[in-house]
Amino acid sequence: MRTYFENINADFTCKHCGAVVSARQGLSGVVNRNHCPYCLHSRHLDLFEAGDRLSACKALMAPVGLTLKKSRDKYAKQSGGELMLVHLCSGCERISINRIAADDDPKKVLEMFEKGLGEMRGFIMRCERENIHILQTGDRWLVHSRLFGSDFIERKEEMEILMTI
Repeated sequence: MRTYFENINADFTCKHCGAVVSARQGLSGVVNRNHCPYCLHSRHLDLFEAGDRLSACKALMAPVGLTLKKSRDKYAKQSGGELMLVHLCSGCERISINRIAADDDPKKVLEMFEKGLGEMRGFIMRCERENIHILQTGDRWLVHSRLFGSDFIERKEEMEILMTI
């Protein structure tokens, strides 16, 4: 018989869109699967650290923005770091930062980024107070290059130029 802690990273059904989500590390590339790769919603499960599953809240967490993972290297470039999802809990309004998984739909990530731009001035200010820098309009190229690769962006721009000739 399995205990709760043995099932901590079990497959689950998304409480937002109803999709069945695999928690296998080989698919997602992350150790602690914490959001749906189809709609990017999560549940407030962790309290102190990723994977602890100690939060009593359990409310839905909506994807509301993107940020970059902070580097421990104080000399690292500002635009360096891994692209991360920012979630806001619908129950207790806690902000959470989560890795983008390998199987996340990049079009959904981009759609969420574009939708959130300009709508959240107060939320962005709150994040800044919590030392979270939300990516904004001027970061579009960075987001595109992280999701699709800089080679993809350059080829797309070349194709758009060729189409106008």
